[in-house]
Order: sequence, then structure tokens, then C-alpha cells
Amino acid sequence: MRKFDYSFLNNGLLPARLVNLTSGITELKTMARVRKDEYAKIFTELEAVAKIQSVKSSNAIEGIVTSDDRIAAIVSGRSAPLNHNEADIAGYRDALNAVHMGYEYIDFRESDILRLHETMMSIAGYEFGGKYKTEDNVILEVDADGNRRVRFRPIPAREVKQAMEQLELAYLDARNDANINQLLLIPCVILDFLCIHPFRDGNGRLSRLLSLLLLYKNGFDAGKYVSFEEQINNYKGFYYEALKQSSDGWNANENDYFPFIENFLSTLYMCYKELDKRFAVVNGKKITKKSRVEVTVLNSLTPISKSEICKILPDVSPTTVEAVLGQMVKSGNIKKIGDGRNSRYIKIV
Repeated sequence: MRKFDYSFLNNGLLPARLVNLTSGITELKTMARVRKDEYAKIFTELEAVAKIQSVKSSNAIEGIVTSDDRIAAIVSGRSAPLNHNEADIAGYRDALNAVHMGYEYIDFRESDILRLHETMMSIAGYEFGGKYKTEDNVILEVDADGNRRVRFRPIPAREVKQAMEQLELAYLDARNDANINQLLLIPCVILDFLCIHPFRDGNGRLSRLLSLLLLYKNGFDAGKYVSFEEQINNYKGFYYEALKQSSDGWNANENDYFPFIENFLSTLYMCYKELDKRFAVVNGKKITKKSRVEVTVLNSLTPISKSEICKILPDVSPTTVEAVLGQMVKSGNIKKIGDGRNSRYIKIV
């Protein structure tokens, strides 16, 4: 039976790069908290955008897709799902809402994990929602020639309940150890959950929900405002490689958690850095959408396009971005390079 022991996080021999990452994240977290207290409306707008991106990206990682318009309609509740994929998407929406609104009352315990899984799977009508797998499963990978091979063999179905109980207890024990950094502990627990692979389907999506849950409970809520799932999807090649490295030797208790920890923390760090970019401060004055567009252009070291600005500031409409750019060009603060879709803008030095 697999043993769950996180005492190695308290041995004082952690890689310097991980210590530096946790320090950087903690500093950005403090800055975000101060801003959130003062500018609640902006954070509310960012949360609405991030929720759509999270629902889209977490499902896309698993090949569950529909159009952006349909995702927005489903997430907002303006439309019921029209097919199986959209039912899966709606289920993730509901489970994500449960984490966002109730993370203080949900914990990493069997009853809550089963309930989240049931919520995620219920709209699609899966009869196994909220129930551990009853048959063994394997994780396959396909090479460039289309050949399949077993990449990983998770815990057998008959051992899942005991493994999940041991994982829960090991996490609770480590969480109460003041000498263990929670930012390092959380990815270890998520890796072990993925390696147990306790459900017939939905393990990857649920692992991302549990990641958010544990981060939120520890005060790291950047994923509410910049989609954590989107960052994983954008760099999923690195994510899967880290997962592969850290799961090697897992069944024999010989795996190395550090590749997965580093990938997890890097993803969270990118969320905080992206939040910092989207929440630009202009000399301490009131942070309006206009001033955020202005500082985004003025702080760019290279010519930047309207679409790039919209990506940095997803809660600001393209019409507003275009209007602000026009005013800045007219006032002589920036210059326009190129025409049409190739237009870029840069500060006049």
C-alpha cells in the first residue's frame, strides 16, 4: 500500500528555487489583498471573466469543448446545455461556484470530495458521480505514430477508499505542522490525488477544483481573478511533463514531488503576475479602466496591439480600449505603428 508522508517538507533541504517562488507568491498575495480591499468592484469584474476562462480551460484540457459564446451563456446561466459536452461544462460551472462561494465550509475530506465530484458530474447524468471507481483503470499515452502504452497504473479500485482515507489524514497531519509551508504541501496532495485516480472519470477536473479549494483556504485566491486552469491549459505540455516526472516510482514510494511542486507554484506565480498586470496602478490615483489601459501601453517596452491589451485587461471592452488608444495618440503620448489588424502602439520617448 502506498504511504503518504509529507515530513520531507520539513527537513530544511528544500531547493532554493522553490523557496524563492513561495516568497515571490507571498509578496504578490499581500499586494493583491491591499488592492482588493480598496477596489472591490474591479475584482468583481475580474472574477466574472476568470470564471468563464476557468470553466472553458479546465474542460478543454480534457477535450471537452464548445464555442466561447456558448460557454459564456452556460456560465452566466442564460442558457441550458444543449449537448453532452455542454452538460459537462455546466457541471464544472456548478462545482466551481461551490468552491468559490463555500470554500470556508468545504475541506479536503472524503464527504466533501465526493460531493464536489457528484456536483460536477450530475448535469451530464453520470450514474457514477460522487462514487469511487469500481474497476481498475490505467493512464495511457499515445506516441507520434499513434501507438498506445500504459504510462501509469493508479491505485486498484479495491484500495481506493483506504488510500483516500490515508491521504486525507496525512494532509490534515501535515497541515497542522507549523514548520511545513502550505504552498509546498498543497501540490504534493494534489499529485497524490491524481496518482490514486479515485474516480472512473473527472479526476483531472476535480484535481483543479481541489487545487483552488486548498489555495483559497490558505488565502491564495489569485485563481479567482486570473484563471488558474487557463494557465495550466496554456502550458499543459510542461504540466504533463512535471506530472510524469513526479509520478514515476509513485507506487513504490520512490517518486520525486519537486517537479510537480515547481510547476504548480510557477502556475500560481503566473496568476499573481498576470493579476498585477491587469490591475495597474497609476501614481496612486483612482484606478479607472481608462487609466489601466493607459498604464498598460505606457509600461510596455515593445509595441503592443489592441488585442494584447484586451487579453491583459479582459474586463475592459475592446471599444473602451480603442477609444483610449485614440485619445492617447491624439494627445501625443503614444504613436501608432502599422494599420488595421497589424496596428501596434508604443510610448513616445
